[in-house]
Amino acid sequence: MTNAKTKVLVSYGKIIHDGQPLQKAHEDDAAYDIRANISGIIKPGEQMMVPTGVRVAMAPGYCCFVQPRSGLAAKHGITVGNSPGLIDSGYRNEIFVIMKNHGEKAFSFSAGERIAQILFLELPEVTLEKVDELPDSDRGTNGIGSTGTK
Repeated sequence: MTNAKTKVLVSYGKIIHDGQPLQKAHEDDAAYDIRANISGIIKPGEQMMVPTGVRVAMAPGYCCFVQPRSGLAAKHGITVGNSPGLIDSGYRNEIFVIMKNHGEKAFSFSAGERIAQILFLELPEVTLEKVDELPDSDRGTNGIGSTGTK
């Protein structure tokens, strides 16, 4: 396994809080925490597009995903509305987080608060090949839920 790092350019635009907009809580974390650039309140069942002030530039062959923070989801029912939110390498505008309140109480947050995570990934080269039939698998033609759910 190589330890080569890929450079991602990050522009912080006008950040209105003192916190680091993209930061890992621990060195070995997979994703970076991303922070709100405004304060707000999201009522139960509502969602809000929350600006972060962050823009990124990734090399072709890379993307990033905006994902919920597990603590906000578990404690408050706050998730990312289009989870995970895919950001392609060609996107250069500000990253917004679609925060959705699935909880029973209004959720308030402050500018600078960690609201989601952003995970950068390298994409494999894929060649699509049209075929008349797909090869068999252990699962066969069984569909969703066929492995058992409880």
